[in-house]
Amino acid sequence: MSTAEPLTAVPFTSRDYAARMARVVDDGRAAGLDGVLVAPGPDLVWLTGYQPTAITERLTMLLLTTDREPTLLVPTLERPDAERAEGAPATTITGWTDGVDPYDVVRGLLAPDGTYGVSDNTWAMHLLGLQSALPGSRYESLTRRLPMLRAVKDDNELARLAAAGAAADATYEEILRVRFTGRRETDVAADLADLLRAHGHEQVDFTVVGSGPNGANPHHEAGVRKIQEGDCVVLDFGGLMFGYGSDTSRTVCVGEPTAQIREVHEVVRLAQQAGVEAVLPGVACQEVDRAARRLITEAGYGEQFIHRTGHGIGVTTHEPPYMIEGEELPMVPGMCFSVEPGVYLPGSFGVRIEDIVTVTADGARRLNTTDHALRIVE
Repeated sequence: MSTAEPLTAVPFTSRDYAARMARVVDDGRAAGLDGVLVAPGPDLVWLTGYQPTAITERLTMLLLTTDREPTLLVPTLERPDAERAEGAPATTITGWTDGVDPYDVVRGLLAPDGTYGVSDNTWAMHLLGLQSALPGSRYESLTRRLPMLRAVKDDNELARLAAAGAAADATYEEILRVRFTGRRETDVAADLADLLRAHGHEQVDFTVVGSGPNGANPHHEAGVRKIQEGDCVVLDFGGLMFGYGSDTSRTVCVGEPTAQIREVHEVVRLAQQAGVEAVLPGVACQEVDRAARRLITEAGYGEQFIHRTGHGIGVTTHEPPYMIEGEELPMVPGMCFSVEPGVYLPGSFGVRIEDIVTVTADGARRLNTTDHALRIVE
């Protein structure tokens, strides 16, 4: 298992964005697509660096086709913002004004009988508008046709993910020194959010604090329950730093844990280790899930492991690939995803341990390195 030091993040350039767009066109062609259409959202940010200040009913769309240079269609009133995007020089920006049918503009840029991949967050009204303007065209989900679109990270992206992971680790080390007993879950969640920002996150996406029986809900939102002596507490938190995600989970105990808490925590710890050890280039993603789930099932808690073992991470905290049974996509160096098995005992407690890992040439490198042991807090 590699332990190489993270590289230093540097700003993305228009050349970086141009290379991404060219790769998407090539990948789309290989997948039988005549082009890829990208609406505002994470795909557009990744491809151009452009994120509209407001996503409205006005059509904004990046057109990546096999027969012309990349074209970014924007409302004229938003063109100045689009032109400031780092990747804008690698595109031809085409504006349209209110009173003009933007789908008529698109009609002249696409093949009337083409097959196009469409980013998954494209509004239905825009997809229907395209279908009406080009009734002979066909559209398919990018996640289905190009699941590897953003899955393999370059060195600069890996450096950003490593920095985000290190900031989340620093947050965890500090939260261990915070008082838990007698405070509400929301109080500890606010501490986590403050610490993530203090360590460089520009955006906090989630701060799960599941104490006692609330920990048996994997996506419990921190509430007003007061944390008590003896509680097992699931902490799951993350967000964006340098535009890339963090996501880590650890489980702590307030005071001395019961024998059952210790047992379940050790099962999850070993399952998480097994999942990481299953990471290897060329091996199907589902093998990570199988390795972790096998150990938990053998320990008698298989029915209490109620979610997939992991998800990809990048410019969003959840994205392909997914570590789940049936996902036969092979792992590739540069992929980044979580390994986060858990056991959840309704009415009692839950345990989850999560690291982000990246696939290397010979295995995996963890981007979270804090202790997996069951830590005791006050």
